[in-house]
Amino acid sequence: MDSARTPVLLAAAHSIERDEIVDAIELARRASESALASAQELRKKIQRVSMVSVVFSPVSSNPATQLAERLGLADVECEGTTPGGNLPQWLVTRAASQIAAGELDATLIAGAEATRSMRAADPNAGFMSAVRPDKASANADRVVGPSITGVLGDVELAVRLYKPTELYPLFESALAHSEGRSFDEQREFLGPLMSRFSHVAADHPYAWFRERQSAKQVSEVTASNRLVAQPYPKKMNAFPNVDQGCAVIVASLATARELGLADRCVYVWSGANNTEPTPATRPDLGDAPAMRAASAAALEAAGIAADDLGLMDLYSCFPIAVEVAARGLGIELDDPRGLTLTGGLPFFGGPGNNYSMHAIATLFERLPEVGGLGYIGANGGLLSKHSIGVYGATPPPAGFAQADTSRQQAEIDATAITAVKEASGDATVVASTIVYGRDGAASDVPVIATLDDGRRVVARADAATLATLPDTSLVGERIRVSGSPLSFAI
Repeated sequence: MDSARTPVLLAAAHSIERDEIVDAIELARRASESALASAQELRKKIQRVSMVSVVFSPVSSNPATQLAERLGLADVECEGTTPGGNLPQWLVTRAASQIAAGELDATLIAGAEATRSMRAADPNAGFMSAVRPDKASANADRVVGPSITGVLGDVELAVRLYKPTELYPLFESALAHSEGRSFDEQREFLGPLMSRFSHVAADHPYAWFRERQSAKQVSEVTASNRLVAQPYPKKMNAFPNVDQGCAVIVASLATARELGLADRCVYVWSGANNTEPTPATRPDLGDAPAMRAASAAALEAAGIAADDLGLMDLYSCFPIAVEVAARGLGIELDDPRGLTLTGGLPFFGGPGNNYSMHAIATLFERLPEVGGLGYIGANGGLLSKHSIGVYGATPPPAGFAQADTSRQQAEIDATAITAVKEASGDATVVASTIVYGRDGAASDVPVIATLDDGRRVVARADAATLATLPDTSLVGERIRVSGSPLSFAI
């Protein structure tokens, strides 16, 4: 590959708002303006504006076009994306591939959420009930990105099991069971990990929560840290009520040289993508083989190993995402290099699909100073879709490479277990959680279980069972499922 076509991160910037009422486009504009200010002629080089899907706050059907207009960028291609926290890294990998192929010279990638503003303007607004744009409207932006089809299956939807705050705890329960830990023990085990994340957020100027939390403060259940769903209290959940924006500019090394920015750019070394089966069909609910495969592929494409990495950001919507990512890389949770660049979604903030762009921007800010290599892991859906990026302070010896993971994907797809939404009989629980109301009372107990014939089911405790269940994990327990939608009894 011509070295001039080497893809680089040319500029990056964050935005945050704690007081004024703003919209997502304004937050994206502020970050984009800061990034574009890196060089006088940079604005003229932008050929495309990509806007990561806004999911928690109101937005039009053409947010990229609106952003380009507010930035005064004319004659540029404008596009939005499908939903997913993997999209920031997916967009960078895609842009890098196009730049390396000579199809693109410079692109602006931006995203934001104005959920705090939405709720400040309307206290009754819910972040999952923001008006969704009509993608069919005549002036809608073109939409790119992996389909959200396959994130959930009919069996999950049949019992309305779709909230991340319920599904990620289910995954955590499976991992905890494999390690022989109860809900309480797992929560205590996770305290030091999440405490370290809070310390990183405390030092990040764009983090939402900048207070160092002890392991006990993170893991102990209190009035201000209520249980949401076992084993996670509030401080182990992504925090979406933020106003945050971010933008990165990906360009060719030739463009960086022309603008006098080559000495501060960060090189895109490799990227890889993979997808998990739907939750109920995964052989091991406490693992993420597609994430592991994507990580391995990205590292192999870059010609490096995990030990070669210096800076890392493992996606952190919930602790389970960090745990399985670390396992996939073969590193410990207390690795001295640290597992987050920002402080993670519970402490830095969880601006919808756009969190990982903040991680990429922070990598851009830090890597030229410390040198070496960096890693970004981005997750979309329900531990579903993974996009991995490897970056360097120096050019990749063999040029940028996007890994071909089609073989691994076919192998992962072939492991999916058959799941059914109608059944009657005995089953063994493979994942369970207890969901709590704000009053602290148990409000629901969803489970994923394996029938005696090997098929999987998803069910919720019937009323009588809910009233008598102890505050413990049901993983490994025998239950009886029946009804439509499926419920279970002990």
